[in-house]
Amino acid sequence: MKKLNRRHFLMSTGAAVTATGLGAPSILRAQADTIKIGGLHDLSGPLDASGIPMDQVFKLAIDDINEKGGLLGKQVEGVVYDPQSNMSLYSQYATQMALKDRVAAVFGGITSASRETIRPIFHRYNTLYFYNTLYEGGVCDRNEITLGTTPAQTVEQLIPHAMNLWGKKVYTIAADYNYGHITAAWVKRYVEANGGEVVETEFFPLDVTQFGSTISKIQAAKPDIVLSVLVGTAHLGFYRQWVASGMKQEIPIASTTFAAGGTDAVILTPEEGNGILTSYGYYTSIDNPTNTAFKEKVAAAYPDNPPILSELSEVTWEGVMVWADAVREAGTIERDPLLEVMETGKSYDMPAGAVSIDPKTHHAIRDVYLAELQDQEFIIKETFPQVQPADTQMVCNLKETPDANVHHEISL
Repeated sequence: MKKLNRRHFLMSTGAAVTATGLGAPSILRAQADTIKIGGLHDLSGPLDASGIPMDQVFKLAIDDINEKGGLLGKQVEGVVYDPQSNMSLYSQYATQMALKDRVAAVFGGITSASRETIRPIFHRYNTLYFYNTLYEGGVCDRNEITLGTTPAQTVEQLIPHAMNLWGKKVYTIAADYNYGHITAAWVKRYVEANGGEVVETEFFPLDVTQFGSTISKIQAAKPDIVLSVLVGTAHLGFYRQWVASGMKQEIPIASTTFAAGGTDAVILTPEEGNGILTSYGYYTSIDNPTNTAFKEKVAAAYPDNPPILSELSEVTWEGVMVWADAVREAGTIERDPLLEVMETGKSYDMPAGAVSIDPKTHHAIRDVYLAELQDQEFIIKETFPQVQPADTQMVCNLKETPDANVHHEISL
């Protein structure tokens, strides 16, 4: 598994641009001894708790393909970089992957900021890109396959369920970047559509760790529900301080992000985490043979440091497997034939359930689940089969505009 640093990038990218020009000719990709694919996940920095499991599963997927004979008579090679949650490094490494490494596809990015840093680069150089993270919806780009869930798939299920359980007054706390702002707007829309009221929305930078003043505001507002759209390890401070304040028994929490990367559920104690309600496209407690085999494979590959499995890591597995299936069927690693295979709407049997690619948006149509955390395990309460990415379908139709290259901030 190839892992390169920033110094190597700075020494090599200029030569790559000079030698190959801007187009990164696809025939050079085809002449390689191995088929290279890129992994671009945060292995250090504030989001490494999510990025490391994604990277582990990315590597496991490559090993699984190679153990079964590889693709097109070749082994698959992973080219891995650590962007450290730094947007400059994301941009640099994305360019390196496209121009020098000439990877056949890239799997990576966690935040929407990182995605919007690298997505236009891969679009420009026709490097097929898989984004495997839940997000706020709205990307319209034929070069990107988006397998993570969107608000119309999860938040639309979470809000009415929580309101039916607990009441109609909601206090939203959210991360202060585009995912947090846009998702908070979706929360408001779904709360009001179900006859409720968002009494306050507060936003927090990713490095904020102290929430005492906010907890006081929530106490004064007396909502029925706290709706968390917080992101990252620093924001776990809220849940701990919520318990310490004595408020956990008075006002329950639902979240669009808690344990999305998996680690939150085991970092917090049962006292701190029990009762938090979430909705995602994958939980380890999904009961089907494919998920059982997947969990066994992960445990066998990482006996000493098993990754915490979550939507982010499982969907990373999906991305590599969908790409590999398209390579087998198309008989090539060239982008357009692979996209044509995926655009047929074929269904893939994944640990999360049946998954297909919506040809209009290149987003996943997938099963979605509601689950409550109890003793560091999510207990599935409800299943919603084959939910469409309806939010992105409002603004994107790649059949009509195949050259689209935009992230719509959907007007609510």
